[in-house]
Amino acid sequence: MKRQFLQQMAALAAAAAASPFSFAQAAWPDRPIRMLVPYPPGGSTDPIARVLGQKLNELLGQPIVVENRPGGNTSIASAFIAKAAPDGYNLLFSSVSTHVIHTMQSNLPYDSIRDFAPISTVSRSGYMLAVHPSVPAKTLPELIAYAKANPGKLNYGSAGIGNANHLAGELFNMSAGVKITHVPYKGTGAAMIDLLAGRVQMYLSTISSLQGHIDSGALRAIAYTSQPPGKPPVATFEQFGLKDFEKIELVTMLLAPRDTPAAIVNRIADAVQKSLDMPDVRKAIETQNQAPFFMPPAALAERLKSDRAKFAEIVEKANIKLTDV
Repeated sequence: MKRQFLQQMAALAAAAAASPFSFAQAAWPDRPIRMLVPYPPGGSTDPIARVLGQKLNELLGQPIVVENRPGGNTSIASAFIAKAAPDGYNLLFSSVSTHVIHTMQSNLPYDSIRDFAPISTVSRSGYMLAVHPSVPAKTLPELIAYAKANPGKLNYGSAGIGNANHLAGELFNMSAGVKITHVPYKGTGAAMIDLLAGRVQMYLSTISSLQGHIDSGALRAIAYTSQPPGKPPVATFEQFGLKDFEKIELVTMLLAPRDTPAAIVNRIADAVQKSLDMPDVRKAIETQNQAPFFMPPAALAERLKSDRAKFAEIVEKANIKLTDV
């Protein structure tokens, strides 16, 4: 009996030596998990992070501490997570386009693909082109014709150089054969103030950030990249012959530091998928004019690579200097 006991203990010791993380994984999580959001409170991404955090708390059995850490075009929070311990207790809730565009800059201390472990996507929202009511055009062909007939009269705003809505505006210029002047702002809030006041006439951004102003009549919708959830059928860019706009959409996602164990990544991804199947979570996401959208780790990894390639193409063709960001 004693000999058998010693053999069992030796086998357990050998297993622990061969796989030093296995016991730690079995206990995970045993303390609160921090989820950094690289944007200010409110906006399109922060509310989704908080809805998800509440459900992950219930499913994983530990508090999810959602912390807003804006600044540096999301690079402050991203750099922190890139350098954090790969133990499953530090997560980044960001968006695919912002993450890959901003980290195409050469002066950042991390790489958007190499330094992160993809967990899953969470939600998606198409883009739309909205104009101030002072613009006489009511359809996309009318807007293009007006821009060509009135060079230099239209401006479009963005949340900053290299931001996704900046790239969307330049894609529109190239696709439609027009030259509408870009006016960068320090964030979405400042750009929206001037758009609603008519100081800039056009904005390309997420349905989730603009649809409320369309519904109120403060802005006019010209075209969408995709059908917004729960709304009557709308005109899309593709219907007007501008087919490259399916590249542009908001996709929120969850990332961990590189080398986070696969068992932890997969457990979080499984909890996200279960959360997105819950009616109250789906309703909360749709209230933000977004749709639940789940991609597992491997699929998200491929999405990050393909998005970086397609945005790099826009940056190159439009001669956008991301080092200016």
